[in-house]
Amino acid sequence: MLLAYYGLFHMDLRNLAIIAHVDHGKTTLIDGLFRQSGVFQSHKVVAERVMDSGDLERERGITISAKNAAFMWKGTRINIVDTPGHSDFGGEVERALFMVDGALLLVDAAEGPLPQTRFVLRKALQRGIKIVVVINKVDRPDSRIEEVEEKVLELFYDLAADDSQTNYTTLYASAKEGWASLEKHERREDFSDLLNTIVKEIPPPRVQADGPFKMLVTNLGYSSYLGQLAVGRVQSGTVTENQRVTLWGKNGKRDFTIVALESFAGLGTERVSSLEAGDIALISGAESPTIGDTIAEVSVTEPLPRIQVDLPSVAVRISVNTSPFAGKDGTYLTSRRLEELLQKACLSNVALSLEDTDSAEVFLLKARGELQIVVVLEELRRQGFELMAGRPEIIPVDVDGEKMEPQESLVIDIPENKMGTVTEIVAKRGGRVQSVEQLGGSQRIRLEVDIPARGLIGIRSTLLTETRGEAIYSSSFKSYIPYQGKRFSRTNGAIVADRDGMSTQYALFGLESRGTLFIKEGTRVYEGMVFGEHNRQNDMNADATREKKLTNMRASGSDESTKLSPVHELSLDEALEWIDEDEWVEITPKTVRIRKTVLKSNQRQIIRS
Repeated sequence: MLLAYYGLFHMDLRNLAIIAHVDHGKTTLIDGLFRQSGVFQSHKVVAERVMDSGDLERERGITISAKNAAFMWKGTRINIVDTPGHSDFGGEVERALFMVDGALLLVDAAEGPLPQTRFVLRKALQRGIKIVVVINKVDRPDSRIEEVEEKVLELFYDLAADDSQTNYTTLYASAKEGWASLEKHERREDFSDLLNTIVKEIPPPRVQADGPFKMLVTNLGYSSYLGQLAVGRVQSGTVTENQRVTLWGKNGKRDFTIVALESFAGLGTERVSSLEAGDIALISGAESPTIGDTIAEVSVTEPLPRIQVDLPSVAVRISVNTSPFAGKDGTYLTSRRLEELLQKACLSNVALSLEDTDSAEVFLLKARGELQIVVVLEELRRQGFELMAGRPEIIPVDVDGEKMEPQESLVIDIPENKMGTVTEIVAKRGGRVQSVEQLGGSQRIRLEVDIPARGLIGIRSTLLTETRGEAIYSSSFKSYIPYQGKRFSRTNGAIVADRDGMSTQYALFGLESRGTLFIKEGTRVYEGMVFGEHNRQNDMNADATREKKLTNMRASGSDESTKLSPVHELSLDEALEWIDEDEWVEITPKTVRIRKTVLKSNQRQIIRS
């Protein structure tokens, strides 16, 4: 719901977000804006994608959480929010839009608008945010600027609530080379055109300067000196240090005194004595604030509307580690401690939620997608904890009394000669090809597919394997369709260890012809641990520890060679995609293992239905 405040304009301030599909250049563009505006000193060496500060963000090359920064341009203070481009982190985009009055929509000059482009643009237009379009990477040899412009215009006409929203300015940029231009096919020396357009086109905050202080908490931070920080835009009035205010939470309200007040400055923050309506504030002193809370003067009688984001679409079971190797690689988590860590993750991400299950050791974590779940698990793993995770499952919803499930719009860019293979993959998962487009200047095509969201579970590794890493795909929610019963699962069974011990080269060599192995020789295994994928539908119990029987009757050169083929060790992402309903991924700081729920070979069946 759009928050309307009628009062004075904060003329020397601009709050804007940078929104785009993943890998269209948001963070690189911010690097360039910082360099030109003087945030980076000329003699200082700064890493690329400076806003991607987390290890996972740098490793994966994506923005995972929205981040704030600020700089000055010709006397105007510009607060900027870098938002994630992956659809799994759409909740970060939605809450970031509560802090801004405008947005730069980045679109790749070759790829054009993709599913997440539509998602973020729709959310921005729903909030009445002013959009400036930046067609990035115009220096690419396969750029098709005119076609992309036309598709962007179609997107605006499709999503705009009124004609005024289709009146937008377009710039042409190369964030990597450090320039942007208002004129098509004309290179500039810097980002002056873009910075001047931001000041001119993005409206200053419309605020109620004389009203009582109110602020909606849209992010959380932490300082080793100040403790928990509540971050948000001041919606009305003025706030000062040591002021007595009220925190309106989900379960009531409580008063507190503001210990410290900060605002963003460059890539960091600076201490200030007061902030006024329109500014983005960091407030310390509140006990356990959560995203969506309201901080206001004590005299205020009603909180601001809480942040509402799209519902989670995927759920995964999270359990304490119950395997025979529990506690050997990392810190063992009790169920109470595991619940605390998962609740903490949910507090800082409005798109996550946690529920109890019938078992005290198992919790249900709900999220927007597999990648969001993987990030939470990977962060816990890197903190030294052990836990287990089940297979991600689609969450059905009730629509007018009918059980429904989400359907996604999937866009896949592939080489022409892989079209048959890819269409077969998506068809087996319930997908229907809606359109096929030839991408100009290349031997690639773009498929648009409607597919049940459950069909996307595990599709990543399959697509990359079958296209030899050349597939580029993305998806976004499209609609709800009638629930289709039991989800899709992998075709092949598992190779499961039938005893404890140390794997041997001799045993693994004898099993290579039976499937794909996940472990090397010298790996400790336990009964019920999965160490390979069977090349048939059913599971197979096997001995990975068998040793060669030595006798004095063999000649030294008579034995066949037992050199093992390279082993495919599963990553956390791949393991979650691969497992079936009766399996767990055991996650430790050093190892990712797969195990059966029932470990004993004589207590579980090998026939898979």
